[in-house]
Amino acid sequence: MNIKKQVFPSQKGEITWFTLTNGKGAEVVLSSLGAGVVSVRLPEADGGFKDVVIGYDNPEAYFADGPCSGKTPGRYANRIAKGRFSLDGKEYELPINNGPNHLHGGPDGFQNRIWDCRAIGENKVEFKLHSPDGDSGYPGALDATVIYTWGDDNALDIDYSAESDAPTYVNLTNHTYFNLNGHNSGTVLGHTLKMNCSEYLPTDPTQIPLGKPASVNGTPMDFTSGSKIGASINADFEALKIGKGYDHCYMVDGYDGTLREVAVLSSDECDHKVTVLSNQPCAQIYTGNWLEGCPEGKGGYEYKDYDAVAIECQGAPDAPNNMNMPSQRLDPGERYERTIRFVFE
Repeated sequence: MNIKKQVFPSQKGEITWFTLTNGKGAEVVLSSLGAGVVSVRLPEADGGFKDVVIGYDNPEAYFADGPCSGKTPGRYANRIAKGRFSLDGKEYELPINNGPNHLHGGPDGFQNRIWDCRAIGENKVEFKLHSPDGDSGYPGALDATVIYTWGDDNALDIDYSAESDAPTYVNLTNHTYFNLNGHNSGTVLGHTLKMNCSEYLPTDPTQIPLGKPASVNGTPMDFTSGSKIGASINADFEALKIGKGYDHCYMVDGYDGTLREVAVLSSDECDHKVTVLSNQPCAQIYTGNWLEGCPEGKGGYEYKDYDAVAIECQGAPDAPNNMNMPSQRLDPGERYERTIRFVFE
């Protein structure tokens, strides 16, 4: 196991990439820009390697990229209705950057910032970010930490923590997009997705949850037994029309704050699969419905819509305005702690 470090200049400061290589030769590349995943290269039967996540060769291309590729959005991942919430009787307004709503912390969210970083030992990288009181409208000075650990078992652990000096809301996730056939292999609609989620959150036309979860049973939203991503993506179903595909939050069955299996993604065209585990209450499934027009991909590849899928374990969208959802509130003296684990086989 070893870590290599590269530093790239940019107009907004130095961007650092870390390459973590395990005992099997499998590699993960991480970036201080957005505390994100740049690539995951897995060994092939013929002795070669395959990169199974989309991304860019140019480190600066990750600034303000539409897909938020591989990065850590925040202070609040996903949407907050009309960029407003109330906390302890005070109203707060956030930047609007997704139709009438606030998305991923706004245009200056955590995903578009260069985090402080350091390697820890031979298989961990730590990223830290200070978000001052009032940052993008959020109350409280927040200190966030993301630690990646890459194991010889091809498991990538992502541990999130945060503390605030005043009551606030926080929701951190990872926005990596997977294509197990290779980042440049085309559509992901033939992949099979199995989810331990029997409910999802119906939304209004702007993708804000309407209230309580609904059962996936008997609908195109059902992945509980495993099905092809593209099998029902064009079904005559309101939720799929709103998102131009899957861009929906699922509730994790049996959520109790402990690490549990959330989803398994596999492909009949290759030997690879990824199992996703987390102690988060929800998982947003996004089938890359708007990838076209994103920055030039690795090796000059131009990504198209539906070329990859993101499985984003997180708190519920708009939870600050929805008391039916698990709370994302963080108070002084408390510590926000969440984990996502990607196991590649």
